[in-house]
Amino acid sequence: MTYEYQLRLLPEQAANEQSILQCLATEKGLDLPAVNAVRVLKRSIDARQRTIYVNLHVRAYVNEVPPAQEYTPVSYREVDGRRQAVVVGAGPGGLFAALRLIEQGIKPVVLERGKDVHERKKDLARIPREQAVDPESNYCFGEGGAGAYSDGKLYTRSKKRGDTERILRIFCQHGASTAILADAHPHIGTDKLPRVIENMRRTILQCGGEVHFQTRVDALIVRDGRVIGVQTADGQEFHGPVILATGHSARDVYRWLHAQRIAIEAKGIAVGVRLEHPQELIDQIQYHRREGRGEYLPAAEYSFVTQAKGRGVYSFCMCPGGFIVPAASEPEQVVVNGMSPSNRGSRWANSGMVVETRPEDITGYEQYGALALLHFQEDLERQAWLQGGRSQTAPAQRMADFANKRLGASLPDSSYTPGLVASPLHFWLPGFISERLRQGFLHFGKASHGFLTNQAAVIGVETRTSSPVRILRDRDTLQHVEIQGLFPCGEGAGYAGGIVSAGIDGERCADSLSQYLNASHG
Repeated sequence: MTYEYQLRLLPEQAANEQSILQCLATEKGLDLPAVNAVRVLKRSIDARQRTIYVNLHVRAYVNEVPPAQEYTPVSYREVDGRRQAVVVGAGPGGLFAALRLIEQGIKPVVLERGKDVHERKKDLARIPREQAVDPESNYCFGEGGAGAYSDGKLYTRSKKRGDTERILRIFCQHGASTAILADAHPHIGTDKLPRVIENMRRTILQCGGEVHFQTRVDALIVRDGRVIGVQTADGQEFHGPVILATGHSARDVYRWLHAQRIAIEAKGIAVGVRLEHPQELIDQIQYHRREGRGEYLPAAEYSFVTQAKGRGVYSFCMCPGGFIVPAASEPEQVVVNGMSPSNRGSRWANSGMVVETRPEDITGYEQYGALALLHFQEDLERQAWLQGGRSQTAPAQRMADFANKRLGASLPDSSYTPGLVASPLHFWLPGFISERLRQGFLHFGKASHGFLTNQAAVIGVETRTSSPVRILRDRDTLQHVEIQGLFPCGEGAGYAGGIVSAGIDGERCADSLSQYLNASHG
């Protein structure tokens, strides 16, 4: 028989299976010789008090052999020669859409403007070395999309949108550790995620789908109000209804849609900086002890949110034991983002610190209509490029200096490999951003003693938190509001906010496309 229990253990107990078994014997009265296995179903850390506990939800197999797999894998079918659909973009939204189409018996043709994940890594390595960005192969474009190098954080609050556990199981099926099924804040890691993405591509190809790299889509083919395919930069045409999953940085797509008068609208974003602390300091603050995390606890995380002058100020994409990376997608831009390896083992912690920004908050961009926030992003990224010395060197300032509007010539050590240059961000960032960030930092410093410090660096700019545009679609069919056969998808279309929610939206779009094809051929 199987039994499930909730346990509250010290970190050293939770780290050892034998200790878990002993707790089950002493606290729950289980006969240890009869227990064949114990599986952890859910795991979370409670560090609110000085004594830290690990909460476990476990399943004990008593006089019973556990199943070989911790989940039931998805069965994918052969689709070569079947009806086909075009998936534009091989990020999380596009990959999960393609896999779901295969389940539905539809052949996906995936078109990705960047390179495969292996070749893409070579271009990323050139950025700090050559101080230049390849506009088709960077931290935003290429197999895996921006999600491949946001370190594979899989925590999401979007449970109402779909089955988050299913997305995690598919990741496990393609090589991710089954620990993500149990962890409260699951995470794959930038070192492990590329292999998982390659395995997803192999599934698509083995089932008869197609994946084309360095194939940028420049136009939709529309006839009688219906999308029937796409045209690429080299003049090729691929036919079928289209799932448009281009990610939040494909600005040429937004411009093309706007020029063709295809319905889009400006969407609020969040704008700010990357904040980098020594990880040791964050461990001491979050775990309330001088020795930090010790042997049995992971690198500590944090999450902050407050209001300043009617707008949210909050931490975003927190990367414990991580690195800050150059995430621009075009020349003459500086954009920073964060990522962590699976062991979260670096000596730095970073997160975005951003301010909610609505269309009505910016002035001087009215002539751009639905592209107003896109142009605002671009101007801010160019300003960071100029402040950084017209290279990928990023402008930075010590955190307490920023909060107190002080100039400073020195900077702490940083994980950002292209380099930092001292710059008065409090002076040149837009006032409605910098002042709210200042108030947020002062509030967070009071709430968490030691957080507001000159040991931390404020690094500019963090602008790619989400799409500045929403491509309008019908609530029920997920098709574009004006054009049949077009399914705007994921974060780039304004309907997701991270890897898991983009995967969920990709699956929903694939299901809707299947219904559309069935109705069209009914």
